[in-house]
Amino acid sequence: MPQEGLDELVKLLDLEVIEVNIFRGQSPDENRQRVFGGQVAGQALVAAGRTVQHGSVHSLHAYFLRPGDPTVPIVYEVDRIRDGRSFTTRRVVAVQHGRPIFNLSASFHVHEEGLSHQRPIPENVPEPEGLPPYDWGRGIDLRYVPPAGKGIPRQRLWMRADGKLPDDPLLHVCIVAYASDMSLLDSIMLAHDITWDDPRIMVASLDHAMWFHRPFRADEWLLYDQESSSSSGGRGLGEGHIFRRDGTLVVSVVQEGLVRLVDPSHR
Repeated sequence: MPQEGLDELVKLLDLEVIEVNIFRGQSPDENRQRVFGGQVAGQALVAAGRTVQHGSVHSLHAYFLRPGDPTVPIVYEVDRIRDGRSFTTRRVVAVQHGRPIFNLSASFHVHEEGLSHQRPIPENVPEPEGLPPYDWGRGIDLRYVPPAGKGIPRQRLWMRADGKLPDDPLLHVCIVAYASDMSLLDSIMLAHDITWDDPRIMVASLDHAMWFHRPFRADEWLLYDQESSSSSGGRGLGEGHIFRRDGTLVVSVVQEGLVRLVDPSHR
């Protein structure tokens, strides 16, 4: 059942408290060579959020330092850098085998009124109900929009938590952080008409940044509009904007990935 997969994801993000500012997370029992980057980002954001008393997360900046080992727990150490009246800042280091594998800085902001504008939601995008589900199987329902054409560095998809979530804003943010890492670098692959399983390339996430603009629910349909503006020097940049179904821009995402040529003859 779909809800069972989502319940497992929620459980994955429910960290164990080891000591003040120290948490422990597990990985799912899957046959994977390394931990999924979105899992580490989501768990690190949970660790940061659990030490914050006021405000909601408005931005995060993270670096993937080493591949995570899915066979052992991940320890998250939180540094309470600043507690202010309007902004709170946290730094989180994920550790395995005595070495950092991931570093995250997150900022939390107490809501206030201000100027408001946004980029418009893309036009003429098919509704998610008319698109086939993608069997990713990790508590997230994905519906890919057919590509615009060969060699175009752009991809769009609908996504939502595959079931019903409790009314916890931090959980909704962490699940979108988890899901945001799943496909953002695809736009780089599309620009060169190659796929992730192409033996001529090696692809891995290097860093990840997100800005949370407006409230949303992760268990309602969100449109993830993705594109790549550049690739060079063994790296590629993916940029994404996430919209509520009513057209409201809720999240912006940027990620750089390693796109290394294994076969120098490939151009």
